[in-house]
Amino acid sequence: MAELAPADVADAGQRRGSLVDEAYAALKAAIRDTVFPPGYRGSEQEIAVRLGMSRTPVHEAIIRLQEDGLVRVLSKRGVLVCPLAPDDIREIYDVVVAVESMAAELLAGLPDSIRTAAADELDAATTTMEEALAAGDLGRWAEADELFHRLLVERCGNGRLRRIAQTVTDQAHRTRMLTLRLRPTLAPSAEAHRLLTAALRTGDAGEAHRCARAHRVSARDELVPLIESIGLRQL
Repeated sequence: MAELAPADVADAGQRRGSLVDEAYAALKAAIRDTVFPPGYRGSEQEIAVRLGMSRTPVHEAIIRLQEDGLVRVLSKRGVLVCPLAPDDIREIYDVVVAVESMAAELLAGLPDSIRTAAADELDAATTTMEEALAAGDLGRWAEADELFHRLLVERCGNGRLRRIAQTVTDQAHRTRMLTLRLRPTLAPSAEAHRLLTAALRTGDAGEAHRCARAHRVSARDELVPLIESIGLRQL
């Protein structure tokens, strides 16, 4: 049998890596958007079929997602999408509060041109939220809300904060999607975003920190008691 040339080996490795990345992104999106809801249990083959992908890259994607805390591999019993209890949600939001308030403070301290460009992006996401809410499109509202918070961390200039945020923001997005229709009103989120963006535009780091913290603390203090009050032991 002829040996593969180094270039062929490299190409094969790149293709395999690309397929794993695609499976990882597809499965994570399905978990984030609750296509595979918390508590879902299925075999690797079943998940691969539902995603329209082959089993091998899905297997490797599942290993990565287990490291992210989104799934758990059960010996001989398939894969479990990890549910979130109220205490889990409280802890997730505690981390989000710390990360996003620091990200806002750092972003407010960046040069004017960077702050202005970031504020424009954040305001655009908030406008989309307002338009979606007016149209009753809660899915689009949630996507725009998630974009706002992701941009806030991505634009702060601290790569480590961004990496810390990724796992908890994935879990916070699951909470967002699962509680959309339980919350009494969504309008205050956009109002809080506008206050934060205004602080970023003026470069007021202390006010940006305060606004980001107040917004996420308010969300935590609304969602956790709401989930507990209706008797949900897990999401």
